[in-house]
Amino acid sequence: MLTISRELVDKIVAHARADHPDEACGVVAGPAGSDRPERFVPMENAERSPTFYRFDSMEQFRVWREMDDRDEVPVVIYHSHTATEAYPSRTDISYASEPDAHYVLVSTASEEDTPFRSYRIVDGAVTEEEVKIVESYG
Repeated sequence: MLTISRELVDKIVAHARADHPDEACGVVAGPAGSDRPERFVPMENAERSPTFYRFDSMEQFRVWREMDDRDEVPVVIYHSHTATEAYPSRTDISYASEPDAHYVLVSTASEEDTPFRSYRIVDGAVTEEEVKIVESYG
């Protein structure tokens, strides 16, 4: 189960809406070993595409090095789908390289609703997990 603050959910959804019609992407870092998403890190979609995302390699290197320096890990790796449901594509699954991360997808296909779903992706196997949105971590 992913437990995440309402503030972080709102930031992820706002980033997805702001980048629409292109896919948005980023990470939420948290203290190593905690499984607690804390630090929102929006990233650039190097593809600038409505159907595909890719972290810019230099930006990803910088962000991952910064997480190492702060004893953090990517607790959440998120991106948006602009025309399809919030479910990992074959490409998303093939790029999933952090077995401990929660892979969050939001869909901006509808203006009224922005589904927010989380998955574990390990060795090509996708498992949807419950999302618990909290006001604060207690």
